[in-house]
Amino acid sequence: MAEFTLGIDGMHCGACVRRVSQALATEGLAVKEVRVGAARVASDQDPLPIDRALAAIEKAGYRAHLDSTSEVNTAPAGQ
Repeated sequence: MAEFTLGIDGMHCGACVRRVSQALATEGLAVKEVRVGAARVASDQDPLPIDRALAAIEKAGYRAHLDSTSEVNTAPAGQ
């Protein structure tokens, strides 16, 4: 399963974290971690549904972008 990290602007609290987590889960994405300002998401789809994840976050009321400091991790689980 491949993972990618998104930077998210406009998050300020735990309620924001829950809202983003729910928005990503609704899209069928595996949410690995959400914290104020970022989310780590996994998917086994090819190509990765990065655009779908960005759209879900923006629909929830936040601005999101692929984190330029993070590489897309495509290593098999456990490696």
